[in-house]
Amino acid sequence: MGAWGVKALESDAGLDVVDFLEMFYKGKTKLVLSDILVAFIVEGFLGQTRAEIDFYFDNTAIALTELYLMFQETGELDYDHEDECISLRKKTAFVSDPESLELLFQYLMDIKNEKPDEDGEREFVELWKDSPSYEKWKAHLENLSIKLKKELN
Repeated sequence: MGAWGVKALESDAGLDVVDFLEMFYKGKTKLVLSDILVAFIVEGFLGQTRAEIDFYFDNTAIALTELYLMFQETGELDYDHEDECISLRKKTAFVSDPESLELLFQYLMDIKNEKPDEDGEREFVELWKDSPSYEKWKAHLENLSIKLKKELN
């Protein structure tokens, strides 16, 4: 699975999200959730709709939620890059809108509720179920869901 912890950002796919954001927002200080979601769809990090279920899309949705909530809670993103001019640490704002937050929340609910893909399973959840860290991962997902729900209210 390429993960060293239960957070999506503690995985190779999560670091792909960070790398993309660093390049996409190079030279800018404000992250805009709606723009990120559109770019992620265009670049293949997310499907055109939530009905397109993929391991990578699930990881992306969780990683983006982790980044967004990290910024809302601490006012910074602590995932750094060697090149200081494109570091996510340089971002001074991470703005959202209700529709974008709702989309992320629905992604989390689909994962949590194990909404199946066309093969009748959700690969991302199945991989975690086979892991000794499943309960810890499930608790992390629940915590993210609760925090994101509060952002919606």
